[in-house]
Amino acid sequence: MSRTLGIEGQNIRETDGSGINKFWVKYYDEGVKPSLEYPVMPAYRILEIAAEKYADRIAAFFFGNQITYQQTNEASDKVAAFLFDLGLEKEDRVIVSLPNTPHYAPIAAGIMKAGGIVVQCNPLYTQREIKFLAEDSGARVMFCFDLMYSNISPLVDEGVLDTVVVCSLQDFMLGSAMPEAPEKKKGVYAWKDVMACERTDKRAEINPKEDVAMFQYTGGTTGFPKGVMLTHFNLVANAYQVVNWDPKASPNDVGIGMLPVFHVYGMTMLNAAILMGSKVIPMADPRNYPMALEAIQTFKVTTLTAVPTMYIGMLKILEEKSYDLSSLRICTSGAAPLPVEVKKRWEELTGKRISEGYGLSEASPVTHCNPLYGLNKAGSIGIPYPDTIAVVIDDDGNILPPGEVGELAIRGPQVMKGYWNRKEETEKTLINGWLLTGDMAKMDEDGYFYIVDRKKDMIIAGGFNIYPREIEEVLYEHPAVAEAAVIGVPDPYRGETVKAFIELKPGWKGKVSEEEIIKFCKERLAAYKVPKLVEFRDELPKSLVGKVLRRVLREEELKKSG
Repeated sequence: MSRTLGIEGQNIRETDGSGINKFWVKYYDEGVKPSLEYPVMPAYRILEIAAEKYADRIAAFFFGNQITYQQTNEASDKVAAFLFDLGLEKEDRVIVSLPNTPHYAPIAAGIMKAGGIVVQCNPLYTQREIKFLAEDSGARVMFCFDLMYSNISPLVDEGVLDTVVVCSLQDFMLGSAMPEAPEKKKGVYAWKDVMACERTDKRAEINPKEDVAMFQYTGGTTGFPKGVMLTHFNLVANAYQVVNWDPKASPNDVGIGMLPVFHVYGMTMLNAAILMGSKVIPMADPRNYPMALEAIQTFKVTTLTAVPTMYIGMLKILEEKSYDLSSLRICTSGAAPLPVEVKKRWEELTGKRISEGYGLSEASPVTHCNPLYGLNKAGSIGIPYPDTIAVVIDDDGNILPPGEVGELAIRGPQVMKGYWNRKEETEKTLINGWLLTGDMAKMDEDGYFYIVDRKKDMIIAGGFNIYPREIEEVLYEHPAVAEAAVIGVPDPYRGETVKAFIELKPGWKGKVSEEEIIKFCKERLAAYKVPKLVEFRDELPKSLVGKVLRRVLREEELKKSG
């Protein structure tokens, strides 16, 4: 007998989801609570609680330096004092642009203690991109990495930014002297200047469910990036959900910080580690896969959270050299679809299974995950987190039954407040409390969800709907393919036609042809889905978090076609 949600045919505009049959709960791992009591507290309390409970425990190990939770919290008090002295007022925005270094946790908590809003920023951004972020958010203060300062100095001269604090790896490297500010000019400080401040116990008054803690800018796949407003309660709830998902989690866990902290996924995983009082090994260069594997082996890392391209990168190393990864208890993947072949090969080589999950900036970000110890379905993003409801809807908002493809819609305590200064976009994305994800999905009869593709990435060729991910999964089965991306390119007859971009594994260059790839696909796909064009690339364009940027490939193709 087919399981149902109990409200198929109802419209999300008319239901709050209370009547939904959450039959997926039966697949939760033993010890995972189906519903939680979330403390209504400011997000900085996550660090304060860790410092109270685990004062002398190591929070981070960085280039030989061990930093405790007490030291991290005390540093955040100094950040707050520095910002209060600047005259920062509640809801003022502060840009934070750092790689994975121990600066991030005290800076983010310190900004929130002072009542400010953390504006997440990629440290690889250009001057133009930083200026957009500053002007769109209204931020006048910035914490940045020293290697990007040349892009920021002109913004101080122009008056776009009033205050910049420059951070360096040396600030936390054992035996290194903390550097001075790179320029002796008004408004430019070094991390040592902030650490010279007296600690403060002063705190801004926070309403956790209403007050915004963070702006997480979306990738800007359509138009300019939008600032996702995440409340203190959003961040706290998602951290508690992540910790609850692993019933075996303990303060003795050791995590490796490969996910960039400026990305919402890395930020929440760091919050969850702090909540547990775990040790984290920050990777300032997350693409240094030999170093990452060496760190897992040396520090006996127990929890590995990564994105698919990181698993692909580590696999390339593991094919040539073995590492002792026996300490790993869980491996999770998110932020982009995990190719089934990558999951299979990782598990064959390491003996450690990957639990794929799903999230988006608008949901703080995690909403789904495969059970860490129970039923794990390859190709699936798993089941909804506790207190999270997910449905698949048609274009009119009607809830669809299992097996049918539609847009994924989500409700939960981690769902954003809205987009900063974008009322119309907010109203299109948040419908009666439901978050429309823009992802095409289906749910099976066990309540496991599958992302078919991005709604905007769907290719329409000759009247057929084609989902790039399905073709990419086939391409990954070819022994020569390391990474693949599929897009639709303009076609005068079919409207669009399918083009595949392929990065080959080492040693395969010149040994496989476009024709062979097309023939391989013909044997495994309906004729209308088979790529008509194949292009080999040395490397596919990616975001720093590791998502292959189909948008960039489409833009390149459009330029070619004039």
